[in-house]
Amino acid sequence: MSDLADDYRRHGFAARLGPGIRPAVLVIDVCAAYLTDGSPLRAPVEDAVRATARLVARARAVGRPVVFTRVSYRPGSADGGLFRRKVPALNAFEEGNPLGDFLADPAPLPGDVVVTKQYASGFHGTSLAATLTAQQIDTVLVTGLTTSGCVRATATDALQHGFRPLVVADACGDRDPRLHAANLLDLDAKYADVIDLDTALTVLH
Repeated sequence: MSDLADDYRRHGFAARLGPGIRPAVLVIDVCAAYLTDGSPLRAPVEDAVRATARLVARARAVGRPVVFTRVSYRPGSADGGLFRRKVPALNAFEEGNPLGDFLADPAPLPGDVVVTKQYASGFHGTSLAATLTAQQIDTVLVTGLTTSGCVRATATDALQHGFRPLVVADACGDRDPRLHAANLLDLDAKYADVIDLDTALTVLH
């Protein structure tokens, strides 16, 4: 991976965006589906969830916004379109299925924005960009699940909507560490700054 990262840099990739002045924490789809044995979406993401909880706690302590996303489908409906057809495991997010529930920590508090989505990106077909703009947010600390899926899609769309995406490597997780590492490398080269948890904590001040 280090050889590929060096190759990217030599060819004009991986410049730094850096944080702006008004960050928010964006928690992507941290829910029971990824931590429940027997779930089709079960993944080894416990460390990422704990890191996300630390970041959420810091944001609340210093008065920075925290935004959660969740996936939800009406039972038997066509919402989700071809994405839902491509990934039948997404049926875990039908309304009423406890696999779609938030965890005890992190979880939304009264006053936190919760964005409900049907596709991978938190921005696609939602009010997320308008909500961030209305709060004059210029930087999103992207955390959650999974790195190769909804985290990647959301970070890419954040850049395309004019927000600075800082993907917190320790606070994201995936089904396999190889997927996690490869997608972080590519995000860092093209669409976001990938940072560690300690750096993310210092951005929140």
